Amino acid sequence: MMNTEAKTGTKNGMEEVAENENGIESEESQVKKDWYVIHTYAGYEKRVMTNLERRVDSMDMKDKIFRIMVPTEKEITSRSGQKRTVEKKVFPGYVLVEMVMDDDSWYVVRNTPGVTGFVGPGSKPVPLSEKEIIHILRSVGVVEGKPRIDFDLQQVVRVVSGPFKNFEGKVEEINSEKGTVKVSVSMFGRETPVELEFHQVIKF
Repeated sequence: MMNTEAKTGTKNGMEEVAENENGIESEESQVKKDWYVIHTYAGYEKRVMTNLERRVDSMDMKDKIFRIMVPTEKEITSRSGQKRTVEKKVFPGYVLVEMVMDDDSWYVVRNTPGVTGFVGPGSKPVPLSEKEIIHILRSVGVVEGKPRIDFDLQQVVRVVSGPFKNFEGKVEEINSEKGTVKVSVSMFGRETPVELEFHQVIKF
C-alpha cells in the first residue's frame, strides 16, 4: 500500500481558529484533488472505468474519487471510398482518475479488477500537472473527428467517388484541418487541380 504519513493528535476549536487567523490552513482546507493515471490490462480500459465507478458507489467514496475517464478521439477513415468514423483510445492501456489521494482512495482504485498500478516511481502515484490535464480535457469530446492522413505529396491517387470518379492524379496539397487533398488531374488535355475529401481518393 502507498506509504503515507499518518496524522495524529486533535485540536480544540480555539486552536483551529488561531491557526487559521495566522494564515495556517486547517486540515480540511488542505484536501486537494488531482488527476492520476492508472495502468490497466490491454483492452480493459472501459471495463476498468465501469468497475471503478461501481466500487466508488458501493464503498461510498464519492467524496474522494470524482471523475473517471478513458480519453478517446474520433478518427475519420475511408475504405473503398466509404467514409467511416471510428473511436480510438488516446492512451491505450491507461485510465485517468480525479481523486483525493489517501490510503483509502488508493486502496479502492488499486484493487479494482483490471488495474495493474498507478503511474509513478515505485508505488508512489504522481499526479498530472495542470498543463497536462488541461491539454487532455480540451481534446476530449471533440465533435468533428480528426481525419487520418494516409497520403503524401506527389503521390499518385485514384478518385473513387464524386464527379471525378475514376480520374487519376498527383496529390499537390494536403489540408488536415479540412480533411481534404488537392489533386492534379488531367482534364481537356491539361492538368487541373481539384479539391477532394480524404475518403474520395485511394492510393493508386
